[in-house]
Amino acid sequence: MASNMPVVQGYAMTNSNAAPMAAEGTNYGMGSDGDTFNGQKGEHQPKKFNDVFFAVLFYLHLGAMAILLPISMNANGGGGDGAGSLGQIIYFVTVCGIFAVGVTTISLGFMMQYAKQLVKLALFFQIGVSLAMAIFGLMAGSMMMAGLCFVSFAFSICYTMAVWGRIPFAAANLNTALTAVRANLGLSVVAYTFLIIAAIFSMAWTTISNNILATYPGMAFLLFLSYFWTHQVLKNTIHVTTAGVIGTWWFAPHEASSCCSRAIGDSFGRATTYSFGSICFGSLIVAVVQALRHLNHHLRGNEDAQIVVCIIDCFLACIEGIIEYFNKWAYVYVGLYGYSYLDAGRNVMTLFQNKGWTVIIADDLAENVLFMMSTLVGLLTGAVGFIVASLDGNIFADLGFDSPGGIGFVFGLLVGFVLSSILMSVVASAVNTVIVCYAESPREFEVNHSQLSAEMREAWSLAYPSYGNGY
Repeated sequence: MASNMPVVQGYAMTNSNAAPMAAEGTNYGMGSDGDTFNGQKGEHQPKKFNDVFFAVLFYLHLGAMAILLPISMNANGGGGDGAGSLGQIIYFVTVCGIFAVGVTTISLGFMMQYAKQLVKLALFFQIGVSLAMAIFGLMAGSMMMAGLCFVSFAFSICYTMAVWGRIPFAAANLNTALTAVRANLGLSVVAYTFLIIAAIFSMAWTTISNNILATYPGMAFLLFLSYFWTHQVLKNTIHVTTAGVIGTWWFAPHEASSCCSRAIGDSFGRATTYSFGSICFGSLIVAVVQALRHLNHHLRGNEDAQIVVCIIDCFLACIEGIIEYFNKWAYVYVGLYGYSYLDAGRNVMTLFQNKGWTVIIADDLAENVLFMMSTLVGLLTGAVGFIVASLDGNIFADLGFDSPGGIGFVFGLLVGFVLSSILMSVVASAVNTVIVCYAESPREFEVNHSQLSAEMREAWSLAYPSYGNGY
C-alpha cells in the first residue's frame, strides 16, 4: 500500500476515484448507486451535510441557552464568596484527576495482556454486585430492592453460563480495540475536552434552570431536554470520531498509528461538520425519552401513583435502551462511511441480519470489563481522595462535612469513575467498530494486522463454530 494513500471516511483509497483495498472478488467501497446498500459492505458517501435540520435546531437551542445565561446570573446574584474553598476543591479534583487518568491509561496495557481473564472476572463481578445489592436491600429493609437484585443475581448466573463459550472472541475483540486505541491515544484528548465542555454546560444549565423553574415550572421538560440532548450530542460525537479513526486504522494503519494521527483530525472534522446533523438527530430521540423519565421521577412523591409511575418508568427505560442500542451501531456507520442517521442504522442492522450476527452483537462481555475497570479506578482514586482530604482537613470544611476523609473518598471515587469511564467509552466505541469491520472486511484485517487477525479467527472458531471462519 502506497505511503501517500489518502484516507476517506475511515478507509484508505488508492486515488480520489478508486475503491478501497479489498480481497479479490469483492466489490468494497463505491457501488453503482451511492444511495443503495448491498447488505454486505458499506459504501463511502459523497461529502455532504446530513440531517441538517437537527443540527440547526441544536445550534438554535444553544443560542437560546446563551441568551438565558446572563439573565439568570443577574437574577441569581454574583455570589463571589467561597473563593478559597473553591481553590482547595480544584486542587483536590486535579490531584485525583491526574491519578485517575494515569491509572486508566496504564490499565489499557494491563487489559491487553489479560483480556480473557478480565472478561471472565467481569462476569463474576456482575454476579457479585447483584448479590451484594440484594443483601444490602435486605439489611436496609427494602424487600422490593432485595427481590429485584436477587432476580438480577439469578439472571447474571444464567447469562454467565450462556455466554461462557463466547469469551475467547470477546477477549480477542477487546484486545484488538485496545491496540487500536493505544495507537491513537489522541482520542483521549478529544474525549476529555468534551468532558470539560460537558461540565461547563452543566454549570451553566444549573444556573439557568434554577432561575427559570422558580418562575416557570412548566418549562421543566424543555430544560431537561436541553440538558440530556447536549450531553448525548457530546457523547455521540466522541463515538462517531472514534469509529472513523478505528476504521482508518483497520484499512490504512499507517494513517492512524500515532497519538496525534491525521485520522483523528479528519474523523473529528467529519463528526462536527458533515455528520453533526445525524449526531443531533439520534441524540434528540434519546434525550426526549430521558427527559420524560426524569419528569416521571418527580411524580414518585405521590404515594398513590407509585405503581403507575414504576410501570411508566420501566416502559420508558425499555424504549431508551432500544434506541441507545440502535444508536451505538448506527453511529459506527456514520463514522465509517458518512451515512445519514436513518440510513446508517438501517444498513448496519441489515448487515448483521444478513450475516446472522444478531446474537453476536447482543453480547456485552467487553463492556462489562470496561465498567469493572472504571469501578476499580474509581475505588483507587477514592483512596487517593481519602488520603488528600485527611492530610488537609480544610478542603471540605466550608461545605459542612464533619468527616473530611470520608467525603474525600466519595468525591475521589466519583472523579475517578467519571474520568475513567470517558476513556473506557472510547474503547467501547472501538469495540463496536471492530465488530462491524470484522463483519465486513476480515480479509483487509488479515493483510494489515496479521497477528491480531489470526487471534480473532482462532477465537471466532472457538466461540462460533457454526458460523464458519468469519469470512
